Amino acid sequence: MNFIDFILYFIIAAVGGAINSVAGGGTFLTFPILILKGLTPLQANVMSTIALWPGSVASAFAYRRQLAVDKKRLREFIAISVIGSVIGTALLLYLPETTFERLVPWLLLFATLIFTFGNRGIRWIHAFSGAPEERRHIGATLLQFFIAVYGGYFGAGIGILMLAMLQLMGLTDIHRMNALKTVLGSSINAVAVILFILAGQVIWGIA
Repeated sequence: MNFIDFILYFIIAAVGGAINSVAGGGTFLTFPILILKGLTPLQANVMSTIALWPGSVASAFAYRRQLAVDKKRLREFIAISVIGSVIGTALLLYLPETTFERLVPWLLLFATLIFTFGNRGIRWIHAFSGAPEERRHIGATLLQFFIAVYGGYFGAGIGILMLAMLQLMGLTDIHRMNALKTVLGSSINAVAVILFILAGQVIWGIA
């Protein structure tokens, strides 16, 4: 890796982390650049997660004052995020790499649609926030589980999806929602990072 590559990887990780701290979308920057640098789609996905995870942890720390929530419920959603991420990451690592390569265009299309129509989706979900609390909680729990599975497998757009989940729970304060989103997102990615390291998938020079 030459000095230019060193600077490039540093900059895309920094900018991608900043983008994720606001709403999400850092993967749209890191993933294609890593592919352009010669990594396979699987390697680019792994290294994109490695690059962006420290930023999500830093964001969660920065938002710590906004985490005035029910600690029991927060622990519950972290546990759901961890379980879902284990499943998603295991699918990524143990299914044939060609499966992921075939899915990449569709995953990118899905993520693009999330960013294009995410606000409309959030408004639509918000319409159901007046439902009984128990029903909203069950819906949010299931949604977070599937977000975590998707996040462990690929991850682009999970920030928008989690904002929608939090709207479903009846939250409206964007700072509080961002705080929860970053904690849950860092939990999802932490699992993926650990499993990537154990599976020997990390390119340490880039990392």
